Amino acid sequence: MSAFIQTARRTLSSVYQPRHVRYSSIRALQDRFKDPTSPFHIAPGTQGPESPDPPTEELSPAEEGRAKFIELGFDPDSFWEQPIVWGDHDSFQHVNNVRYLRFFESGRIHWMRALGQEIGGPAKAEAMIKGKGVSLILKSISLDYKRPVVYPDTLLVAHKPHPGPLRTSSQVDSPEITTRRQAKTHFHVMGAIWSYAQRRIVTESDSVLVWYDYDKLTKCDPGEEARAVLQRRMNLGKARDPS
Repeated sequence: MSAFIQTARRTLSSVYQPRHVRYSSIRALQDRFKDPTSPFHIAPGTQGPESPDPPTEELSPAEEGRAKFIELGFDPDSFWEQPIVWGDHDSFQHVNNVRYLRFFESGRIHWMRALGQEIGGPAKAEAMIKGKGVSLILKSISLDYKRPVVYPDTLLVAHKPHPGPLRTSSQVDSPEITTRRQAKTHFHVMGAIWSYAQRRIVTESDSVLVWYDYDKLTKCDPGEEARAVLQRRMNLGKARDPS
């Protein structure tokens, strides 16, 4: 009988010991929460963080739009902010579709100045937008309206050149397009408009620009230096492609 009692005592001791240890561990952790010098300290009347991860900083609509366009390979030198005014509306109470042609035009001219600056400095940038010597001329443009825009809003317009042509906008960074050789006298430019109010792309475009000699009034080959500058900007999307 005594042997049975001793065996039972040893069994009970082994069962309850882990619980005793567990309670001791919990008390030790609680003590660390109460210790002001501990990194785990939680002051009385307060709550701990909702997540062990540091809080993320929310981007502004402008920062988010720029980050998205850079991720998609658009040329940062092309970014153009376009405030919406009440007069941009039509009788359907949204920005008239024709206005977007002007928005893309403003962004395109801004980008042309940056292109000229890299090719030949301020003088070339000025000549590019005044139709002097070799510059660019718009051959065609198509627009894809995704969502209506209303006042008040500010739009971010962006462009990126590519060899083209495209069947869909998602094709712009595909190997089928990026491996094509750049034509000597023309190239395609994809455009997109980001709405700060909606925080998304609301319109896309694709256009064809032709190198044009305004002195001779004919399309032309701009030369190796200009094509190299353009190719570098075409490669922006490929540089960010993880594949």
